[in-house]
Amino acid sequence: MPVLIDELPQAFRDWLGDRPIEEVECVVSDLAGIARGKAMPWKKFIKGGMTFLPASIFYQTITGEWADVEGMEMDQWTEADMVLTPDLSTGTAAPWASDVTLQVIHDVTTRSGEPISFAPRNVLKRVIGLYEAEGWRPVVAPELEFYLTKPNVDPDNPIEPPIGRTGRKGIQRQAYSMSAVDEYGSIVEDIYDFAEAQGFEIDTIIQEGGAGQIEINFDHGDPLALADQIFFFKRSIREAALRHDCFATFMAKPMEDQPGSAMHIHQSVVDAKTGANIFSDETGSQSALFDGFLGGQQQHLASVICMLAPYVNSYRRFVADDAAPVNLEWASDNRTVGLRIPLSDPEARRVENRVAGMDCNSYLGIAASLAAGYLGMKNSLKPREPIKGVAYELPHALPRDLWTALDELDANEEIRTVLGKQFCHVYKAIKKQEIEDFLHVISPWEREHLLLNV
Repeated sequence: MPVLIDELPQAFRDWLGDRPIEEVECVVSDLAGIARGKAMPWKKFIKGGMTFLPASIFYQTITGEWADVEGMEMDQWTEADMVLTPDLSTGTAAPWASDVTLQVIHDVTTRSGEPISFAPRNVLKRVIGLYEAEGWRPVVAPELEFYLTKPNVDPDNPIEPPIGRTGRKGIQRQAYSMSAVDEYGSIVEDIYDFAEAQGFEIDTIIQEGGAGQIEINFDHGDPLALADQIFFFKRSIREAALRHDCFATFMAKPMEDQPGSAMHIHQSVVDAKTGANIFSDETGSQSALFDGFLGGQQQHLASVICMLAPYVNSYRRFVADDAAPVNLEWASDNRTVGLRIPLSDPEARRVENRVAGMDCNSYLGIAASLAAGYLGMKNSLKPREPIKGVAYELPHALPRDLWTALDELDANEEIRTVLGKQFCHVYKAIKKQEIEDFLHVISPWEREHLLLNV
């Protein structure tokens, strides 16, 4: 079916003005969150012909290698085609491009129209559909932490903070400093400009605790729409940094002497008909469904840590007293816990998942967290008593490495059913391949301490 400009979002049409569209990027997210797809002239795109990509893009590891995944409906080695269908509601500008460019996220299906079960966007849609079947509508508000760094062109060299406008390297422990944000004002201005061009609503931008570490908060909304925005926005931030001879990195722990980067996820659930927050009862107190959601987070998040912390590097972030949680305890207005209940009115009651790292795929991170809460509500789970004091001082209760985290996923039949067993099968195979690849690398620590001492 032909595509018309009037079908695209108003924000894109406002940015476009009276200019002609020159190029269209037809993109999907792979399991790592990398944009994969095809670019084509606008004149071809509007004809509405069929577009294909091989299913093998979902079998690639972060290194670009392919994991060997057996027992799949779509054999990876034949590279069978998937059908790409544009979701025109996601249409947005690529304001850094030299040509007038439209980006559109595509849904992926088999030739018979069945959703590809292991495509990240479809995993999130699956979880949202389970909420909808109960008359519930999940709401999320993500917070994005990332680092600006000096360009790192030799992976053997440590990552360094960027040089700010004063000519000095970025310094740490300046959280919420306006002057620290101003050090990289030109990059931040481009980030704002790109967000406006793309129709994204930024809530706040702040300096975080690390050197060159910035946090961007989005307003609350639909989980799928916000996962789409994060998918687009990571690329936007990288492009803004590159304009100013900087890198932007979303690694969970890019520098060993700096805090890690999280993607905190604020979560609530509303009644699909009334829009009322079901985490609060008629008196404004915590409801049974709130208890269930929170209990589900405590019981099941350890089983999906492999999606919230998806790389070997991710587990370097979970260090006590280093601004990241080490357990799944909860409390009100306490940033040391894995599950924080921010101060709010009853209609805004929510659960903040502080475990997720910024290196996670936005679709999978949000899907995994909501899946845990869904199971808690369905099974009427109860949370443990809230803790008092500093949760960093409590025992480390999260998996300490990716392999252990994958074993936790394997052992949880309920969570694998909610997320989709085919997806979990593919995901586990890819992550185990990445671990094997990592084990071939000899680190500086090993050379320093083992070379002449053992």
